[in-house]
Amino acid sequence: MSFIQNFTAGAKIVFARLQTKLFWQNFVKVAVPFFIIVTLISLLMNSWREIFAGDFAAVAQVNFNDGKWEDFFGFKLFFSAFYALYVTNKKMK
Repeated sequence: MSFIQNFTAGAKIVFARLQTKLFWQNFVKVAVPFFIIVTLISLLMNSWREIFAGDFAAVAQVNFNDGKWEDFFGFKLFFSAFYALYVTNKKMK
């Protein structure tokens, strides 16, 4: 088989999986915890001193105020969705 035929066959399999309710249930089971973990790790890396000092106003200023929340959560949402799609597709047979 050629590369194009293999790619087309694989794409049909993935597309068929995307149309099932079980796929999306498993997707959510992977994406939500991964998003939470990535967010917590990121907050700890960016503002661990402020968090442990209890200065949540400083944490908000560094990470969320003035539209920074869009960048903060945007990348994490995209990365979590991409990771969950990959893992869910790989684990479902």
